[in-house]
Amino acid sequence: MRDVQHLLAQNHFWATAMVGRDPDYFARLANQQRPHYLWIGCADSRLPAELIMQLAPGELFVHRNVANLVLHTDLNCLSVLQFAVEVLQVRHVIVCGHYGCGGIGAAWAYARLGLVDTWLQNVQNVREGHAMHLASLQSDVERIDRLSELNVIEQVSSACRTSIVQEAWQRGQALAVHGWIYRVDDGLLHDLEVTVTAAAELQPQYDRAVGTLPPFKARPDSSDGSARTAPGGDASRRAATTARSRRRPE
Repeated sequence: MRDVQHLLAQNHFWATAMVGRDPDYFARLANQQRPHYLWIGCADSRLPAELIMQLAPGELFVHRNVANLVLHTDLNCLSVLQFAVEVLQVRHVIVCGHYGCGGIGAAWAYARLGLVDTWLQNVQNVREGHAMHLASLQSDVERIDRLSELNVIEQVSSACRTSIVQEAWQRGQALAVHGWIYRVDDGLLHDLEVTVTAAAELQPQYDRAVGTLPPFKARPDSSDGSARTAPGGDASRRAATTARSRRRPE
């Protein structure tokens, strides 16, 4: 199959255009990587981190996975975190989720998708840990959105509890861990007000962030009408809700 050749052509066009605007662009970029930020985000194709924050190549170190999880058993994520904190000396770790996340929707629905089900068990653990809070909301749309927010807060806590971050704080390194969420249907990032800059701040910040999540406001349905849930992409909320008929017993 040769249907990706246009991507190589587009790359050549882009590289040529960049050199035309700045002849030293690639030479300068090749000689340095000094990002101040590590982004831990979802693998969803509509979340290009550099683009939505208007950052240039070299300004952002990135790790992405389905549902933006920070697991202490995930050597990939931990290796990125360790390299970013200890080698690149980033000053900010941003854990960013998004509304309409296919992974969150699948976890909520207990959908059966294959190997990713084991990964999404971690999101189901978040759901079960906040079951009373989620049950107090009025609709599954609100509950799935709230689970997306709670998942970010939990992953901030998980990042802060790694030995990598704990040891950075112990040696006096300036490092902040933030929790954000992105809305695909308007392109805006939202601060979930959970920023931790020292070990002693973690529990108070976590408790405050969970306790002060705002009520939901009515907003247009951003469903794309898709009939199935896809990990790492958006699922229509209709699919996430109807798939509950296949969920396992709680």
